[in-house]
Amino acid sequence: MEIVELLERAKKQLSDTTGLKPVSVTRVIRDETGWHVGLELLEMSRIPDSTDVLGNYDVLLGEDGSMLSFARRCTRLRGEPVGEEGQ
Repeated sequence: MEIVELLERAKKQLSDTTGLKPVSVTRVIRDETGWHVGLELLEMSRIPDSTDVLGNYDVLLGEDGSMLSFARRCTRLRGEPVGEEGQ
């Protein structure tokens, strides 16, 4: 499976599960347990959009691209710089 397809599957599965819209992929790591994908999802839309609330999620995918688990790590405002805690 190509990485682009894997990332699309991660975004779709997490979006279908949470009902939230994917915004960006923050990281991808493969190890012996599977694919670890970091995603940001739009949790609350605000005006101006720099004050949107984004949730940072970790997703674990199996070798076939199926979602095995996910966890919400933190939230941040879209306009805030991403630091160690938000990555």
